[in-house]
Amino acid sequence: MIKTKPLLFIIALATLTFCNSKKEDKSPEIQESIKRGSEVYNDFCMACHLPNGQGVPRTFPPLAKSDYLMNKRAESIKAIKYGQKGKITVNGVEYDNVMTPLGLSDQEVADVMNYITNSWGNTNNKMVTEDEVSKIQP
Repeated sequence: MIKTKPLLFIIALATLTFCNSKKEDKSPEIQESIKRGSEVYNDFCMACHLPNGQGVPRTFPPLAKSDYLMNKRAESIKAIKYGQKGKITVNGVEYDNVMTPLGLSDQEVADVMNYITNSWGNTNNKMVTEDEVSKIQP
């Protein structure tokens, strides 16, 4: 007779480890930044981009699974830091609206970037830092 309890325990442990590995892959530093960024997002960004990051079609672009956000890192940082006006294309849809400057510190911009680039289907393995944000000019 095969003892299945130890085998089931090993399978359950392996499954649990695999399912939680993405979270554990993030350093404590980026995890803290993401946590702070979620607070910034809730306070400043959620009204337009919505709790799920989907935005408002043709008005406020989505952040969820956003090609612009993930492929245009410097432009995304600049938009958060200084505001955005003019046409941009996100996931094949053109947006031409104004995002006013939010008055965030460089650290808050970095934190919210880390949050949104690691939420709603976005994955960013390169942490946005306060130093990187400070080098972005208008």
